Amino acid sequence: MMKLATLTLAAAGLLASHAVMAQAKEQFFPVLVYRTGAYAPNGVPYANGYVDYLKLTNARGGINGVKVSWEECETGYATDRGVECYERLKGKNGGATVFQPLSTGITFALTEKAPGDKIPLITAGYGRSESTDGMVFKWNFPLTGTYWDAADILLQHLAKKEGGWDKLKGKKIALVYHDSPYGKEPIPLLTERSKMHDFQLSTIPVTHPGVEQKAAWLQIRQNRPDYVLLWGWGVMNSTSLKEAQATGFPRDKMYGVWWAAAEPDVKDVGDGAKGYNGLALQHGAEPNAAVVKEILAKLHDKGQGTGPKDEVGQVLYMRGVTQAMLAVEGVRRAQERFGKGKWVSGEQARWGYENLALDQKKLDALGFAGVMRPISTSCADHRGDVWARVHTWDGKKWSFTSDWYQADQSVIKPMIKSAADKYAAEKKLERRTPADCQS
Repeated sequence: MMKLATLTLAAAGLLASHAVMAQAKEQFFPVLVYRTGAYAPNGVPYANGYVDYLKLTNARGGINGVKVSWEECETGYATDRGVECYERLKGKNGGATVFQPLSTGITFALTEKAPGDKIPLITAGYGRSESTDGMVFKWNFPLTGTYWDAADILLQHLAKKEGGWDKLKGKKIALVYHDSPYGKEPIPLLTERSKMHDFQLSTIPVTHPGVEQKAAWLQIRQNRPDYVLLWGWGVMNSTSLKEAQATGFPRDKMYGVWWAAAEPDVKDVGDGAKGYNGLALQHGAEPNAAVVKEILAKLHDKGQGTGPKDEVGQVLYMRGVTQAMLAVEGVRRAQERFGKGKWVSGEQARWGYENLALDQKKLDALGFAGVMRPISTSCADHRGDVWARVHTWDGKKWSFTSDWYQADQSVIKPMIKSAADKYAAEKKLERRTPADCQS
């Protein structure tokens, strides 16, 4: 009897170990979301796209056979709640692979925590611009672009419209921005460019959540700027467009950053938003993309989609899809070093994000032809190539109205180096060595 009990216990232990191994086989992706509050109109489609791509990854067989798991945590776009979500999820299900805060404020807070926890942060199209410098910011990855890149590209577009950089001299450019780390982030680049090209820059903050903008637009009516750059989010964006309409400021002289140029920003304004321009972070609305058709076929047509079917392919939905893809592909890259078909830790995933090598052939195979351009990273460059276009709202849909632009790194790189050095000095950090780049 004792022998039987021993065998039973041994078998139970074996089963338990198999269960642990099976659980460890799932790659865990925490999903910080805001499905409630003033930023929900923009947060919801992003979250739906992000989760749909994780579901699609499993439908495709996982990451070389490793299935993915995820858990949402509601931040409401509040920094304190974002930190709480991070603390709650970082150790779950074998440990978090990567966090994508979807908030510059939360990014600033987690930048202090990630190195100790050895968990990478992807802040694609937001966050700290100087975190491009991987020699200082080992755990931050502002993939595809920062707000300094966005501001530079918007100014390039305005200069092109005017007939050259010299034609911006004496022009008035107003920045209407969300009064938060996000909204303040482009100001150093805009200030630098204003000195270089002698245009007048005015910065007009809008208090969270952005529903009260009368004073801001009174200032615009009085100052009569030639152009308005909009750095808003959530309800602030549609409010700005309605105020511009009420004030008589031409919408075709307004340009939004890539977080202020999606369907939720314009649909309630209707024809009042016609002519409004915004940056596209590579992709725009992509209803005909191969990855969209695959999501519809494998998820939504089977009743397994995350949100409404009609939002699939819209701008912010695609933002979620592309950012989930970057998270997944960093893991796939890490498996090339640490074992194909094996679970990787956050620390190992960090190597994958630092050595991304997504060429067009790989992107096309993933369904991103026409949606994403190639991106590669390195120890020194945690951002990769920056490409963006302008698209314009015609009252019914977004359509591309410019060629591709790249941010001028001759202007931005010295700013990155200076700001990163300042951060390193404040935090008493040493720049990474070539040996550390191999780790």
